[in-house]
Amino acid sequence: MAEQIRESRLGDTLVELEPGEKRLREIRSDRATYIRDHAAMAVLGMGMVGMVLALIGSDHVLIGSLGAVLALIVRGLWLYSEQMKFHWVLTSARLVGPGGRQTYLLELDRVRRLFDDIQLVTKGGDKHLIKHVAGAEAIVAEIEAAREKRAKRKGG
Repeated sequence: MAEQIRESRLGDTLVELEPGEKRLREIRSDRATYIRDHAAMAVLGMGMVGMVLALIGSDHVLIGSLGAVLALIVRGLWLYSEQMKFHWVLTSARLVGPGGRQTYLLELDRVRRLFDDIQLVTKGGDKHLIKHVAGAEAIVAEIEAAREKRAKRKGG
C-alpha cells in the first residue's frame, strides 16, 4: 500500500509541536501595513522614475511617473492575496514559517526590524523576512524574550 505524503504549498505553515514545545503566537501580514508599504513604494517609484526621466531630458516625465505608480498598484493587487496567506508561528523553541522554513530560537544571531518587516538572521548566516507586520518592534521584543527564556532553560 502506498504511503500518504502530505502535500504542502509554498504559503502553508505546517507546525507539528515537539514534546514540551508550546505555541506562543502567530505572526501574520497586516492588511493596513501592506497597503501603506505599497503606497510608500509607489511614491518612491514615482519620484525615482521622474528624476531619471528629467535627468535624461525626456519629455515624458509625468507619464513615466504615472506609469511607475500604476505598475506598483498592479503589483500590490496581484500579490495581495498570496502575501496575506503567509504567516509565521513563534513557539517556545523555534520560529516556523511558510514553505517549511524554520529556525530554532537558539540559532538566531539577530532579530531586527526593517521598516514594517522583521529580519531573522541565524548564526549560520541564513536570513528570513517576515513581511508587512503591524507592531514589528513589539514582535521583535517578544521573539528576543522567547529566545532569552529558551537560553536560560537550556543553561546557555
